[in-house]
Amino acid sequence: MTDERITRFEKRQEELKKMSDQQLKERFWTLCEQVVAPIVELAKTHTSPSIERAVLLRMGIDSLSSHGVVDRIQEAGLLAKGAGHVVLKLSQKSGKDVRTAATAILDDKAVLEGLF
Repeated sequence: MTDERITRFEKRQEELKKMSDQQLKERFWTLCEQVVAPIVELAKTHTSPSIERAVLLRMGIDSLSSHGVVDRIQEAGLLAKGAGHVVLKLSQKSGKDVRTAATAILDDKAVLEGLF
């Protein structure tokens, strides 16, 4: 290690020694949020129909249906929310399982109106 790096480490170490457990926990979570924030932003803005179909497949929705569901969700402008999230939200709203919710999206795209 370089002398400069060691000096910075020792300085940070002294600052952390002065903190209480509660302050350390708060500092930890603040740093975690800073690290994760760019990843969360990227996930919010970067998805694709193929990624969303893969999510639906893992939720137990068949391949053919997942294509149609993703298309309907994209037409409704909700793909950025995540197809799985949309199907789950509709499932919870209707009190039915996710497969039935997916079928409802295929049968009637109006079920997506006002969902969010």
